[in-house]
Amino acid sequence: MKRNKDKVINNKPVETIDTLIGTGSMLQGDLEFTGGLRIDGHVKGHVSAQDSTNGTLVLSESGVVEGDINVPHVVVNGTVKGNISSVGHVELQSSAKVTGDIHYKAVEMELGAVLNGSLVSDAAAPVYDVISGGADKGEAKS
Repeated sequence: MKRNKDKVINNKPVETIDTLIGTGSMLQGDLEFTGGLRIDGHVKGHVSAQDSTNGTLVLSESGVVEGDINVPHVVVNGTVKGNISSVGHVELQSSAKVTGDIHYKAVEMELGAVLNGSLVSDAAAPVYDVISGGADKGEAKS
């Protein structure tokens, strides 16, 4: 955790799901949530976390979001028609279909995921690959 003037910034995803939009459900309008949200249904509107530093969205294989997503930690296995903006981690699982740009600090993309848009890194806060012994603070990988 990082501390920024009396404000705690949690860089770990929320591990609990507080809200569920079930299969067969259709929500029209913008959605703002706290904690964890799982979407198995269809949302036509923007999805955002109330806390810009803490919140997790899980979009299942049957889930669809038609609108922008602004959530710190995002796991996509369904369809997104809009931009994704994350100050944390974006994970595109094998059935993910994203039409829009992804603004991220860290991104993971499985084989089979489809992205029709751009990946835009948050250059102000790069994440280095420390597991594979990769680049260290600006040094280029060979």
